[in-house]
Parts: sequence; structure tokens; C-alpha cells
Amino acid sequence: MIEKFSLLLLPFMILIILSVGLIKKVPVYEEFIEGAKDGFKVAVSIIPYLVAIIVAVSMFRASGILDIFKTFANNFVPPDIIPLIFTRPLSGSAALGLFSDIVKEFGADSYIAKLAAIMTGSSETTFYVLAVYFGSVGIKKYRYALLTGLIADFINIVLSIWVARMFFLASNVL
Repeated sequence: MIEKFSLLLLPFMILIILSVGLIKKVPVYEEFIEGAKDGFKVAVSIIPYLVAIIVAVSMFRASGILDIFKTFANNFVPPDIIPLIFTRPLSGSAALGLFSDIVKEFGADSYIAKLAAIMTGSSETTFYVLAVYFGSVGIKKYRYALLTGLIADFINIVLSIWVARMFFLASNVL
């Protein structure tokens, strides 16, 4: 039922937009082209920021720091959650890919999958937001936004671990 509704929703919305534009005598096609031009300009302007994120992630993975953190954090969290902790502030889609891999490997009802779900659902892509959104509107001074985002990410990690342990680790089995 929802699939059929969603298939009809988009054409219906387009029809409404075109109808309102015709009634208000707005040159719909010309306005669409102007919007597309603006969208293309924004896309081109954020390319350097996206490249910077990709380079930073690649350097982080190649440096071996991730393995050091996996060894250290083994006492606090399952080591397989560490890549998710470090990837989520950088990229939402990469974090979802890691989350999907965790669920496939350990099962949806496992402690680690539930912990990963809490972390993924309650955190933000801090560096992505700063690079893409702030960069696209030309904000250069984002020191306090970065600090606030990193503090929020740290609090998310700590509280996610605490909540997952409180609710899903009653049997004390990882």
C-alpha cells in the first residue's frame, strides 16, 4: 500500500507545482533552470572540501592509528565498533556501510549491532557538516562549531556505550 502511494506521490507533487506555477503565471521552466544553475555552482564549490575529507579518511586508515585504538579500546568496547566511532564524524554513508557490515557479521540482535545502531542514530557527521555546509556558504571561522561538534561526538560515544550496556548487556556477554 505504501509503495503504491509513494509511486503516485512524486508525479502528483510535480503536477501540483506545475499547476500552481501556471496559475500564478510563473515561468516554471526558466525558474527550474536558474535553480539548477545555482545547484551546480554549489556542487562545484564544495568539491575541494569533499576531496579534503576523502584524503583525511585515507590518511587515517593508512596510518595504522585505527589498529592502535582497537587494541586500547578492547577493554571498553568491542574492537569492531572502533572504525564506526572514527568514521561517523567524517561520513554518514561510510558509517552506514560499516554499520551494515557489523549487522551482517554479528546479527541484528547482537550487542555490538545494537551499540552500533545507537551510535549511528544519535551522532552527527561533524567534519562533513563543517566542510560541506560551512564551505558552501563561505563560513571560514568555524572553530567553536568544530569544538562543539567534537564534544558532542565524544559525549555520544560515552553515552552510547553506557546506554547499550544498561539496556542490552544484562547478561554481561559481549
